[in-house]
Amino acid sequence: MAYTRDSLIRGTIIIIVLVALYFLVRRLGDVLLPFFISILIAYQMVPLVSFFQYKCRLKNRTLSVFISLFVVIGVIIGAIAIVVPLIVKEISTLSIYIQEFVQNFNASDWISPEMEQYIESAISSMDVNAILHNSDVRAAIEKIAPTLWSWVTGSMDMLSGIFVIFVCLMYIFFILLDHEQIASSWSSLIPQRYRGGAEMMMKDFESGMSAYFRGQASIAAIVGILFAIGFQIIGLPMGIVMGLIIGALNFVPYMQTLGIPFCILLGILQSVETGRPLWIVLLCIAAVFVVVQVTQDMILTPKIMGNVTGMNPALMLLTLSIWGSLLGIIGMIIALPVTTLLVSYYKRFILHE
Repeated sequence: MAYTRDSLIRGTIIIIVLVALYFLVRRLGDVLLPFFISILIAYQMVPLVSFFQYKCRLKNRTLSVFISLFVVIGVIIGAIAIVVPLIVKEISTLSIYIQEFVQNFNASDWISPEMEQYIESAISSMDVNAILHNSDVRAAIEKIAPTLWSWVTGSMDMLSGIFVIFVCLMYIFFILLDHEQIASSWSSLIPQRYRGGAEMMMKDFESGMSAYFRGQASIAAIVGILFAIGFQIIGLPMGIVMGLIIGALNFVPYMQTLGIPFCILLGILQSVETGRPLWIVLLCIAAVFVVVQVTQDMILTPKIMGNVTGMNPALMLLTLSIWGSLLGIIGMIIALPVTTLLVSYYKRFILHE
């Protein structure tokens, strides 16, 4: 294949555009994340809007979008109304566990007498005043304190959160409203000779993203319910809450492992409260993780996802790590479908498989 001056110029322009997009996404990641999440949510809602518009014969697109948003928000509010009382009850139970743990805590039950004596000796010989006046320690405290304060104030800024939710709803509304127009007219912006390839690529991208995100959302919901049921069976404090959190983390494959340390902490509290040996409690927690993970890998993923990704777990973790390092949360969300698409094109056009 001969390379002409025009092809080299076009290739250079494409590379420049891709590099510029990368740095743009890196720079504007916090701003683009709500927009990107809104696109994903809107895309999941397209079949619902089409159902109301065509199956229910609501010819007005705006009305169909409003009804779809009303139904989705209503389902979310209903789920919250059911789950929140259970969460409040479990948090109350957990607070009782913590109070009893603090009141009944005996260091000799957890550490040996020699270790306890060593710790007491180290604390008694410690010159706190000298440590606080150490220049390195003071510099570290001065550096960390503003960060902690900004984190606390940021997490408590409810108005900012409400504004982000409002902006996401506006994004979703307008994306759904103009979805058909955008889908039918975007290819007119591409030169005629490249239009066929661009349409083929967009069709593959759309089908791949649809299969992945809808399938992964279904798996995450089922996994969350299974974890909640399993934790309730073994009597883990805040079992429903932890199950739903782990299910939400599972939207990105293998992220549910981040919930293991918190489950261990809750298991320790359960052991102290009930008097059950800690190793039995931890074994029950491990059994829940193993059963749910096996169910996910052997039943849910093959049935729901099929061969959407076609990657082994090690390659999936590597893909998530690379994209997450490049583009943060956005990268981790799009890592698997985009990589699958790139591998598919490589096999099709380079290896001719």
